This record gives sequence, structure tokens and C-alpha cells, in this order.
Amino acid sequence: MDHAARRGTDAGSAGRDGDTRFFGQPWALAHVFGVEMWERFSFYGMQGILLIYMYYSVADGGLGIDETVATGIVGAYGGTVYLCAILGAWLADRVLGSERVLFFSAIVIMCGHIALALLPSVWGLGVGLVLVAVGSGGLKANATAVVGTLYARDDDRRDAGFSLFYLGINLGAFLGPLITGLLQSSIGFHWGFGAAAVGMALGLVQYSIGRRGLPDSSRTVANPLPRTRVGLVAGIAVAGLVALLALVLLGVIRADNLAAVVIIVVAAAAIAYFVVIIASRNISADERSRVIAFIPLFIVNVGFWSLYQQQFTVLTIYSDQRLDREILGWEMPVSWVNSINPIFVIVLSGVFAAIWTRMGRRQPPAPVKFALGAIIMGGAFLLFLPFANGPENSTPLLAIVGILLVFTIAELFISPPGLSVTTKLAPERFHTQMVALYFLSVSLGTSLAGWLAGFYDPHDEVPYFLVLGLIAAALGAALWLGAKPVLALMRGVR
Repeated sequence: MDHAARRGTDAGSAGRDGDTRFFGQPWALAHVFGVEMWERFSFYGMQGILLIYMYYSVADGGLGIDETVATGIVGAYGGTVYLCAILGAWLADRVLGSERVLFFSAIVIMCGHIALALLPSVWGLGVGLVLVAVGSGGLKANATAVVGTLYARDDDRRDAGFSLFYLGINLGAFLGPLITGLLQSSIGFHWGFGAAAVGMALGLVQYSIGRRGLPDSSRTVANPLPRTRVGLVAGIAVAGLVALLALVLLGVIRADNLAAVVIIVVAAAAIAYFVVIIASRNISADERSRVIAFIPLFIVNVGFWSLYQQQFTVLTIYSDQRLDREILGWEMPVSWVNSINPIFVIVLSGVFAAIWTRMGRRQPPAPVKFALGAIIMGGAFLLFLPFANGPENSTPLLAIVGILLVFTIAELFISPPGLSVTTKLAPERFHTQMVALYFLSVSLGTSLAGWLAGFYDPHDEVPYFLVLGLIAAALGAALWLGAKPVLALMRGVR
């Protein structure tokens, strides 16, 4: 055994034998915590200024892209991140293992932010967003898996370790928009993108130093791709890239229809996944029933994320044009609004966890939690109505803080229970595919958030907020009314 392998084994056993050097958790968690925190710093920092960079005029440092087209690009980009999470999971399971995919993904992300910072014009935007989407998808899919390898199955520190990991995510999401927004407003957009690149570089350096201390299981390829199929898979990948490039060059895929293209692709992939799983002869009747029960949860989750992810589309425009951001004579950067939600998540996630723990079996079942999340999210959109169609930059900052508090409450009803119930409903032979289905619902909702934003009119806001708020509330109410039949289909899962 070489020294690197021995260190990996020692780290794994340290997690099992009482290594508590990182706030009571294995020291190896510090390295994954760090790379994830800096990745979220760069991801949300860049996303906080991305939309205004696209639609601001060239004179103001932007690209001068039409606002509707810009929101569609943001939605398509967000949806693509979750599509790439599925690709990242496949690469980990079949080719490289989670730890290596995580490491290479971090490098790709850093290159993407460097492209946004240094390359001019729309080409720099395109190269940067593609690299960040691919890299973020790969890292998102595998960071959680690597954390899981640090603990034995019966280690009672596992949940606390994941909570600490989740804290790192939200710390990065909080700090990123603050730093990039300050740099963008005072020096320029490319300095903000540069800060995102530096943040990812810091995370990568820290992770590079500590990655050898991760257990061997983090590098295990669960289901290796047979060598006889490597050529076939490579050929399919190349053919897919060539076809995609041809569609772009022929004008079939354009900036103005990108969101619609991603929506169609994701919807088709989700339908195909459902058909393959439900039609499989390798699942029992109970497992098939549970997959069918997941369909209404999937639909409501799409509806929720299509509103929630408008923090990076409509809410960005709203913060720029309708929000009073002046504080004691100083104007707060637009992107700082994106740091409000992570604060509430950090504060309230522990509260919700304590409530569910205390309630035990008396807590609402998953369909009711999903229903409440959608209803509350719809209510958050209705809260915009008292301020609709007012003068420019007239909405009080405290109003947005309150609305984002409601966003967060809705998120905590539906997002943490989402992956949990997905894994519980998953057939044994399709565990990964069911998780992929969950990510496809987030991808579809995020893409819809960009497409829907094209209908937002800052001069006539009432129809937009009213219609979407009522649709989300109606989706939640329908699931709540149908909770008993859905629970019956879930066959004992709550």
C-alpha cells in the first residue's frame, strides 16, 4: 500500500474511531467543507451580478443584451447546472469516483470564472457559463457523496456532519454576493467575476492540500464502465457535442430560445426516466406504486422551484429597478439582496430540524410538507402586490427582507424533505435514477424561472405576481387535498 492509500485508510478509520478535530467531526470534513463553501461563494457571487451584467448597457459595463433574453439565459444556465449534476454522478459511478470528479470539477469552475473575468463580449459569457455549469454540476453531485464516506453507517455524528457541511454552503452563498456586488458597483463587473475566480482558487488550493487524507472509499468507482464500452460511450459523447454545435451554428438553438430548449430537453428526460422505471420488470408492485406517488410531488416541486429561483431573474430586476436600496445616503449593490436568503436559512434550518425531531411521527407527511411549501411560496409572490406598479425604486428594503423570509420558510418545508422522501420512495435497483429525477425537477423549475421572467413587466406587475402566486398556491392546495391517495400509493412511506 502506498503512502496516499495509507493516509486514505487512516482518515476513514479516524472518522470511525473518534476523530473530532473539526468541531467534533473528522478533520477531513474541513477540506470538503472548504471547497464547497468557496464553490458556493463563487457560484452565488457570480450569479448575483450575472443578469445585470447581461442587460446593462455597454456604457455601464454590461453587454447590452435584451432583458427578456438575458433572463432566459440565466434560467437555462441554472437548469443546465442540475442536468450536469446527473452527468457528474454518472462519471463518479462509472469512471472516476466521487472524489476525483469533485477535484476536476473545481478546476473547471475556476476556469469558467476566469473566462468571465478576462474574456470580453458574449463569447466570454458563453465560455464562462458553460464551464461553470459543467463544473458546478459535477461538484454538486459529488461533494455530498464524499462527505458520506467520512462516516460509518452507524456513526451518530453523521447528521451533525452534514448540518455543518450545509452551513458551509450557506456561508458561501451569503458572502459571495456581498463581495462580488461591492466590487461590481465600485470598480466593475469583471472585478466581481475575478473575485469569484479567486474564491474558487482558494477552495481548490485548500482541497488540494487535504484531498489525500480522504478515505479510499471516496475514490471507489461503484459500477465501472467495461473497457469494451468505453469507445461506444466516447463516440456518443463526441456525436452529441458535434450535434449540439451544429444546432447552434445553424441557428436552431439561439440565445432567445435557450430557456425553452432546456425546458423541452429536461421534460423529455424526466418523462423517459419515469417510463423506464415504472415499466421495469425489476421492481415490485409496492416499488412501482411509490414511483407513481412521486409524480405529483415532482410536479409540485417543479412549480415551487419555478418561483423560488426567480431570486436570480425577476427579483434581480426588481431589486435593480423597483427597490429602494439607499441606506443613510449609500446605495446598496443589487446583488446584496441575494445574501438575505442564506442568512435566514442558516438561522431557521436548525429550528425546523428541531421541530421535526420533536414532533417525531406526528410531523406532517411529505405530501403535506410539499403542499405547504408550494402554498407559502405562492403567498410570497402575492406579497409583492401591495408594492406593485409604484414609482421607481420605491419598495422599502424591509419589505423585500420580509418577502425573502417567506421564501425561506417555503424552502424549508419542501427542499430538505425533498431528497429525503425521494430516497425513501426509490426502488432498490433505481436508487440513483430517482435522485436524478429529483434533480430534474429542480432543473425544470429553474429553467421555467428564466422563461417565465420574460413575461414580467416592471410597469404592470400585478398580473405577473398575482397569476403565478395563485397557480403555486393552487398546486399546493391540490396536493394537500390529494394527500391521502398519494400516501396510499407511497405504501408505508411518509
